[in-house]
Order: sequence, then C-alpha cells, then structure tokens
Amino acid sequence: MTPAPLVILDEIDSTLSEARRLAEAGEVGPKWIIARRQTAGRGRRGRSWVDRPGNLAATLLIRVHATPREAAQATFIAALAVADLLDVFVSPALVSIKWPNDVLLDGRKVSGILVESGAHASGGLWLAIGIGVNLTHAPEGTETAAASMSEKLRDDHTFAPPIEAAAEILAETFAVWWGRWQTLGFEPVLDAWTSRLTGLNGPCVARLDNETLEGVAEGVEPDGALRLRLADGSVRLISAGDVFFGKAS
Repeated sequence: MTPAPLVILDEIDSTLSEARRLAEAGEVGPKWIIARRQTAGRGRRGRSWVDRPGNLAATLLIRVHATPREAAQATFIAALAVADLLDVFVSPALVSIKWPNDVLLDGRKVSGILVESGAHASGGLWLAIGIGVNLTHAPEGTETAAASMSEKLRDDHTFAPPIEAAAEILAETFAVWWGRWQTLGFEPVLDAWTSRLTGLNGPCVARLDNETLEGVAEGVEPDGALRLRLADGSVRLISAGDVFFGKAS
C-alpha cells in the first residue's frame, strides 16, 4: 500500500470526527487528516483526549470490504505503526504495547488509538483510525502515567519531530503493516504485535462496561482477545475494555 496523502489542518474539533463527517458525506479515502490543534479530541469510552501544541493528532479515513470483526484488526496495525514511528527516534527497547492498543514508552503511555467504523453508502465499511502521539508534551493528571517522545530521544536526535514529519513517517509505517495485512492476513500482524506486548503472564484487572474482573493475563487468542484466567480457574476472553496490569491497588 502506498502511504495515503496527508491533509494538515491548523485547527479542528477532532480529526476523528472530521473523518466520520467525510465518510458519511461519501468520501472513501484513503486520506490522513492531521490537526495542529484539536479543540475536542476524543479517547476511548467517551473520554476526552488532551492535546498540547506539538503533539500529533491524526486520523486515517479508509474504506474496506471486510467484516466488522476483520476491520477491527486495524487497531493492531495502528499500534505497530506507532511503535515503528517511535523506533526512529528512541531506543526500540523502550517501546512496548499494552493490550489492546496503548503504545508505551519506558512503561508509560505515549499514544492512544481509537477506531470507529460504519457502513459506507457506496459499499463496504469506512474506518476512521484515530491516533494521538505525545511528541513534545505528556498530559498530567491522567489515570495512567503518560510520557512524551521528547523525554527519551536517542543521542542522535536533539528534538522530537515536528507534526508534519511525524505524520509522514506514521503514514509510511502504517502503509507497510496495512500492506502485510492485506497480502498475508492477520497472523504476521498479530505475531509482531504480541512480540511488543507487555504485562502477560501476570496479574491483571479488566474493567468492562458492567463488571470488573481480576485474574492472570495468560496470553492472547488468534483474534487478539485477551485470555484472562480468574481465581476460580475459569477463563474469560476480553475483546474490549480498560486493562491494568499488576496487582490491584
């Protein structure tokens, strides 16, 4: 896949919302929507996404002819693309992924990913793959500790990349993984994603919509669901939710 073109906006409410509007108006992409400033960024489960000047806010609008279950695999592709972006500027040993798609830098969250989708009027599904990366600033007062790329740069980099440069690299790394997914299927994507995964084989708390579960994170299923073994020995497969690794406080 050739990297999708970039549309860079000075300010918008949310790149994710703009992608949805474009999709519902009939656009199919692929197109990256980049904002230098978001006024109403969105995160998972209805949370706001805090933006600071210099951080990357990007959404890829793309149409796919796939089932919703297959299309959901885009979140794994996005996590790998962000990890590869970080590898360019920081030590790869510091980069990991926390299930399902939080990218960590030295154990702290440096990126958030949110994928939305819907039926496209011309057929298939539209996907809006929203990605935020803390390039220069880490938000304060978040539920989990946050980091920025600028804190952990390698010696050969003096500054974190400007938004435009980071967006270009992200478009390239995403295109690589998207191409592999289209030609080779999900297995190589999942293998690469799992190789960067942190927190497995240890205590885990999963907060779902209607319950909170505690157990041991044993691994992931072939579709990426988290396998959580509960105290009574039963296993629950977690496909979506907030997951915290380590002992419950």
